[in-house]
Amino acid sequence: MTKRALITGLTGQDGSYLAELLLEKGYDVVGMVRRSSTINFERIAHIQDDIEIVQGDLLDEQSLRTVMQNHQPAEVYNLAAQSFVQTSWHQAVLTGETTALGVTRILNAVREVNPEARFYQASSSEMFGKVVEVPQNEDTPFYPRSPYGVAKLYGHWITVNYRESYDMHATSGILFNHESPRRGLEFVTRKITYNVARIKQGLATELRLGDLDPQRDWGFAGDYVEAMWLMLQQDEPKDFVIATGETHSVQEFCELAFSRVDLDWREWVVQDEKFMRPAEVELLIGDPSQARQQLGWKPRTSFSELVAMMIDADMELVASQKRLLT
Repeated sequence: MTKRALITGLTGQDGSYLAELLLEKGYDVVGMVRRSSTINFERIAHIQDDIEIVQGDLLDEQSLRTVMQNHQPAEVYNLAAQSFVQTSWHQAVLTGETTALGVTRILNAVREVNPEARFYQASSSEMFGKVVEVPQNEDTPFYPRSPYGVAKLYGHWITVNYRESYDMHATSGILFNHESPRRGLEFVTRKITYNVARIKQGLATELRLGDLDPQRDWGFAGDYVEAMWLMLQQDEPKDFVIATGETHSVQEFCELAFSRVDLDWREWVVQDEKFMRPAEVELLIGDPSQARQQLGWKPRTSFSELVAMMIDADMELVASQKRLLT
């Protein structure tokens, strides 16, 4: 019998890679999107005809129940969120409603309609925030430093609570930063690669960034969605840190990105206070030992390969945009 999976946040970076993976594994994939006049199907255009797209909203619990009743998924992957840290400072309440309380609403829908379904919650390394130990593992205390991190922490703990209180197969993946050519332009990695491509092709003269010192554990989103799937194949639900175990600074990312197109980053990067966070997270590095031992998962894409992949894709994108301008 064909398994059916429901993905919230289908049109995001992770949703698109996860949908690809599940289709390859023979799943029926149902993707949930919000009713909106500005839905962007660009990331899933190549597989859109293979997915059943339904409307639902993490702010509306009844819509989530309806989706669960109509489709009866065996696996539910909750990837939808207000997921940009900078925005969470300006829209803290909306971030809480979606990224925190939204998890409770979908857990309620799963528990009431199909309690046998396996549930995946997208937790975040931003929950560690002002880190109390290096590297961070599943037992590291949390200390979030943004409304986004706080909201993700609520979503994480409510998932633990429903697992323990209602005996649900509910798992959280504590994913460290994961990037790809499908990353939104508002995120620093994609902002760098896209603007490097614009500078190289004569469409921009500088790249404005905030603090260059913060260090992150950066992996490839296509590798990380496999870990999500593996978590829901386990007999017992359990939370896992998913990371590379390496850390690199924003400056290192810049150096690699500019050198990929034979430019010196120091000639083009301008630091701008406008892009500084009110409370910065200086160092995130994950310890994925548990995932390696219990899931058999490890990242396949190196940091340098990731940067090269993103630069090459943005060079192509900008070249096509440039042709449209001429």
